[in-house]
Amino acid sequence: MGKIIKVSGPLVVADGLADAGMADVVKVGAQGLKGEILTMTGDTASIQVYEETAGLGPGAEVYTTGAPLSVELGPGMLENIYDGIQRPLTEIRAIAGETIARGIDIPALNREKKWHFVPVKQAGDRISGGDIIGTVEETSALTHRIMVPHGVVGTLKSITEGDFTVTDTVAVAELERGGERALTMMQTWPVRIGRPYKQKFLPDTPMQSGQRVIDTLFPIAKGGTAAVPGPFGSGKTVVQHALAKWSDVDVVVYIGCGERGNEMTDVLMEFPELQDPRTGEPLMKRTVLIANTSDMPVAAREASIYTGITIAEYFRDMGYDVAVIADSTSRWAEALREMSGRLEEMPGEEGYPAYLASRLAQFYERAGCVQCLSSEVRRGSLTAIGAVSPPGGDTSEPVSQATLRIVKVFWGLDSGLAHARHFPAINWLNSYSLYMDNLRGWFEKNLGRSFLENRAKAVAILQQESELQEIVKLVGQDSLSPADRLTMETAKMIREDYLQQNAFVDIDNYSSYDRQSILLDIILQYDAQCRRAIAGGADLGKLISIEVRDRIGRAKSVPEEEYPTAYSAIAADMAEQIKEAAQHD
Repeated sequence: MGKIIKVSGPLVVADGLADAGMADVVKVGAQGLKGEILTMTGDTASIQVYEETAGLGPGAEVYTTGAPLSVELGPGMLENIYDGIQRPLTEIRAIAGETIARGIDIPALNREKKWHFVPVKQAGDRISGGDIIGTVEETSALTHRIMVPHGVVGTLKSITEGDFTVTDTVAVAELERGGERALTMMQTWPVRIGRPYKQKFLPDTPMQSGQRVIDTLFPIAKGGTAAVPGPFGSGKTVVQHALAKWSDVDVVVYIGCGERGNEMTDVLMEFPELQDPRTGEPLMKRTVLIANTSDMPVAAREASIYTGITIAEYFRDMGYDVAVIADSTSRWAEALREMSGRLEEMPGEEGYPAYLASRLAQFYERAGCVQCLSSEVRRGSLTAIGAVSPPGGDTSEPVSQATLRIVKVFWGLDSGLAHARHFPAINWLNSYSLYMDNLRGWFEKNLGRSFLENRAKAVAILQQESELQEIVKLVGQDSLSPADRLTMETAKMIREDYLQQNAFVDIDNYSSYDRQSILLDIILQYDAQCRRAIAGGADLGKLISIEVRDRIGRAKSVPEEEYPTAYSAIAADMAEQIKEAAQHD
C-alpha cells in the first residue's frame, strides 16, 4: 500500500509502492479509482488515473492489483458498448443513472448470463493455446469460438456441453508440465501487448466497403492499414460510419476516441436499425462499440485504442475478418501529449511526446492477415483504419505525418468537396493506395482484367481534367478541342455519376463490386464511342445531349435486383443513339 503525495489532474504521484511494477493497475483513494503506473522511481510511482480525480489529496491510499491493464474476452462483447477501460456503459447506466459514478467497477462480461456451450473436441484430445474447444451462438450473425488460453498445452481430461456462465468450468485440461487447468469461456489479456500468431501474410483480398471511390480507386486489403485525414466538417465520421456499416468483415470494433458525444449517439441510434447487406441481420450483432467521448477522462482516452485493438485481435484469432475503426487518433495523441506534459517529459514537435510515432506504429502494426496460433490451420485478418483530425486541415502536423509514414492507404478528405455536397469527400488527386499490386490477382480473377484497365482509364481522365481546368480558368472551355471537352464531360460523369454516393438513399449507400464494374464500364464505353464519333466528324454538343446520357447519370439509382438488365439496355441504346447523332451531323 502506498500514499498519494501529489495530484495533478489525471496524474497522481504516490510513494510506498515498492511492491508495484511498471504498467500495474492500481486502486486510488477511498473510492478505488482505477489507474495505471506510468513510471517508477524507487518506491515512488507516477499513476495515470482513468477517472476524475477531483477531491483526491495527499495521504490518500493507493493499492496495487499486481496485474497490468487487461480486458476480459469471451461471449457477451458483441452488441455491447464499453468505455475506454472496458466498463459496460449500459450496465453502469442501469446502476448509476445517466452520469457515470466515480469508482464504479462492473465486470466487462456479464457473470450471470448463461450461454449454451457446444464442444467441438472430446476428452483425450491434445490441445494447445489457440485451439478451439467449443462454440457459443453469441448472436444470430456470429458464432463465438471458445479458444484455449495462450500457454496452455496438454490433454483434455473432460469437456461438457450445457449452459454456463463465462466463469463456469466447461473443460478440464491435464497440463503437459503437470497439474490440471480448469478452462472457462472467458480469458483475459493485457491490452498493451499484441496477441501472438504463427505467421503474418501479405494482404491479398480487398475489404469491400460498398463505397465506389474507395473500392475502385483506393482499395484497402483485409489486414491492411488506412488513414482518413481531413479538416473539421470534411466528413471523416461519415466515411468511418459507412465503413463500419457496410464493410464485408465479420466483426467491427468502433472506437469513439475523444470525439463529440453526439457522434457516438448517432452510432448508437443508427446501428440497431441498420441491416447488414450480407446477412440481413442488424449491424449491432457483429459490432463492439467503445465510447470515450471528449468530455470523459483523458487518461481513459489513451487506453481506449489499446482496449479496442485487443478485442479485435481476439476475434481475429478465432479466424474472423475484423475491422478496427478509430475516431480519431488525433484526440488519442492529444491525450498522450497531456499526460507527457504532466510527467514533465521533454516535448517534441508541437508539444507531442518524442515517442508519438512509435506509439502510433505499435497500434497500426497490430493489424495484419495472419495464421492464427493453433494446431489447426486457421487464418484471420485485422484491418486498422484511423481518422486523423489535423488542426485547420494542416496535414504537415506531427500526427498526420507520423501516420502517413506507417499506413499504406491514404483517403485524403477535402472540405471543398464536402461543402459542395460531394460525399464521400475523398479527393481523388491526392489520395492513394499501396495495396494495388497485392490485390491485382484478386481483381483479375473476380472482376477480369478489364476492371483494372477501366480503373486506370478513370484515374487518367480525372488527372487530365485537373490539368485542363487550369487552361479553362485562363481562356475558357470553348477554346478546348472537342476531344478535350469530351474528357471534361467524362470526368464530370465519373465524379458525379460514379464517385459521388448518397448515404441516405438505400439503393446508393452500398454498391457491390459487380455493380461498380458494370457502371464504370458503361461510362467509359460512352467516352470511347463518343471519341470514335468525334474522330468521324460528329458534333460533340449532340453527343452530350442524347437521351441515354441522362439514363447513365441515373443508373446508380437502379434497384440492385434490376441493374444487370437496366445496364444492358443502356449499353444497347447508347450505341444506337450515338450512331444516330453522328449520322444527323
